[in-house]
Amino acid sequence: MAVGHPPQDFQPTADWDTLRLRAGLLRRVRQFFDGHGFLEVETPLLSAETVVDRHLDPFAVAVDRERSTRGDTPRFWLQTSPEMGMKRMLAAGAAAIYQVSRSFRRGEEGPLHNPEFTIVEWYRRGDDMAAGIDLLDRLCQVVLGSRPAERLSYAEAFARHLGIDPHRAGCAELDEKARQLGIAVPETLPGDDRDSWLDLLLAEQVAPRLGLARPTILYDYPATQAALARVRPGQPPVAERFELFISGMELANGYHELLDPDELARRTRQANAQRVADGKEVLPEPRRLLAAMRAGLPPSTGVALGFDRLVMVATGASRLEQVMPFPFSRA
Repeated sequence: MAVGHPPQDFQPTADWDTLRLRAGLLRRVRQFFDGHGFLEVETPLLSAETVVDRHLDPFAVAVDRERSTRGDTPRFWLQTSPEMGMKRMLAAGAAAIYQVSRSFRRGEEGPLHNPEFTIVEWYRRGDDMAAGIDLLDRLCQVVLGSRPAERLSYAEAFARHLGIDPHRAGCAELDEKARQLGIAVPETLPGDDRDSWLDLLLAEQVAPRLGLARPTILYDYPATQAALARVRPGQPPVAERFELFISGMELANGYHELLDPDELARRTRQANAQRVADGKEVLPEPRRLLAAMRAGLPPSTGVALGFDRLVMVATGASRLEQVMPFPFSRA
């Protein structure tokens, strides 16, 4: 019987010119942070705790019970970002730190998603949201050679592209707007969940129009979408959260960091309740992060940037597999 040729899926999906450019961009990122006085650090990829978020699903890893640092679970978690470990370092005295790390998110696979990806994350003590936006903008200018970013509030973006006020519009108005625009509304979208309607409109109508001529940094998100950001009181209150968009694609997410451990515990309970409603498992309370916050997490701003997407922008690629050697399909 004739022996067939072996499959060629051992090959990288990115070409060598792209991989060389990727390596150069990574050097440039490190030079930027080193030049701004940041210390490069490493935190565990595998931890007994993980970020508790309604939409982020970590990979669970079984470990021997006697080797677990928690006697109540034989599972650790591959980190969805290095956020928790880096905040513990801030509470322990770090002033300005950055990390280039692998992160893992279960169920995220497609042109712009891979379950394993490279993240660049940084924190600097004393920065408010404006300082965090300034640093992110400067990073883009230095690494990508981009023009200074447009800075646009979440409310301004929705008013410009949809003609609605996202902080005050009710679900019925958001539903009507989506249907007027011919957006396919998922059957699973809860009719009374404002944030789900806002996310749908942002993804389908607003985000694709951001960062086309130059990068756009969107800021002041709805207070209900704060995640681990502070909420600034006002009418309406807003989350001091910001995101970077280039060519309609989201590249980075930043927070003026929440400092109140009791509020974090409340948000964790709320996120787990939402996960249960969505049919997902409950994630463990981040007890070490809460302990760090109680010990004294300093005022700071942190940003997580998807490095693979940064390479996509630099190369004009349309899919992640074009800028990484081995995506999930070839892992």
